[in-house]
Amino acid sequence: MLNRSEKDAIIQDLKTDIGRAKAIFLTNLIGITSNDAVSVRKAVRDNNGKMVVTRNTLFKKAAAGTPVEALVADLHGPHALAFAFEDPAAVAKSLKEAGASLELVDLKGGVLDGQMLSKAQVKQLADLPSRDQMLGTLLATFLAPVSAFARVLFAIQEKKEKGELA
Repeated sequence: MLNRSEKDAIIQDLKTDIGRAKAIFLTNLIGITSNDAVSVRKAVRDNNGKMVVTRNTLFKKAAAGTPVEALVADLHGPHALAFAFEDPAAVAKSLKEAGASLELVDLKGGVLDGQMLSKAQVKQLADLPSRDQMLGTLLATFLAPVSAFARVLFAIQEKKEKGELA
């Protein structure tokens, strides 16, 4: 049983996490083995996120007056919140992958930049490429004309060396 000071500390930590997070996802970890729960938490942590499991009343008190309030308003039963501090798509992807391998882990909704997300919208977010993948694609797009030009110049140089061009 938690005493009042422990509850206040948990609420304060949750408020801090809610303020820092770019996105928050509602899911659950109850019913899976401890090793599986640790692997889900590690996957979220590797993507600069955090998983929190606590009482619903503490979630509700911490979320009061924030956009997350609507997400946790009607909670009944065990739930977990996943906080994404940098890349929301990567955290959502790790939760979706965990749900694919562990039937009991289910994405139930979320909040992204103050906007409520449905279960379907969270799954769409999880299907997006990660930030690093998108940056790599953007860089490849920017470099494509330069690399094509370099290949043409190299082909011309080779033809000159072979004497095909005068």
